[in-house]
Amino acid sequence: MFPILYSFRRCPYAIRARMALHYAAVPVALREVLLKDKPQAMLSASGKGTVPVLVLPDGSVLDESYDVMRWALARNDPDHWWDDALAGQIDQLVQQNDLAFKPVLDRYKYADRYPAFPAEHYRTEGEQFLKGLEVRLQQSRFLLGDSLGFADVALLPFIRQFALVDKDWFDGAPYPQLQAWMEALLASELFLGVMAKYKVWQEGDALTVFPA
Repeated sequence: MFPILYSFRRCPYAIRARMALHYAAVPVALREVLLKDKPQAMLSASGKGTVPVLVLPDGSVLDESYDVMRWALARNDPDHWWDDALAGQIDQLVQQNDLAFKPVLDRYKYADRYPAFPAEHYRTEGEQFLKGLEVRLQQSRFLLGDSLGFADVALLPFIRQFALVDKDWFDGAPYPQLQAWMEALLASELFLGVMAKYKVWQEGDALTVFPA
């Protein structure tokens, strides 16, 4: 019996969870959902109404992407994405991303919903986080060293989303190391392998195993 993963293809939280599951080669029953029409089965498992939601065979539920990533890596982590010696730094970066950068990203992406300031104001706020990542990537190939790790995968979908708000601006911004880091990861089999399109799941559909 496979764990059940409720996911939405473009959600950055769901992307990083799928990347961890794909990397760890942990099979799940994928259920692609529409966030504007959430299935009752997902809401029954987690009243938060957000993705990802991972329902384990014993009935327990993980509804935070960080927890899904840690769960997957606890089962298989061949390239040592998680390093206990770096745990504090990993968690600090993820918290900065999720608690500080993500709200600014939302205001930048949906600036018409936040008319107190123009989009450029929110972009400038977000750049404070980008500048810190650029400094890190000037010192090492990845955010916390010279090999891909947990922090890189946890942050990538959010940097991608920020970049796509105005890709011409991002491509011309003074962040060459961050741009190269992002483009390399977006071209990787790991990322491309989790971005395939699936039809929206409905009760009674045949099983879709992920990773395929």
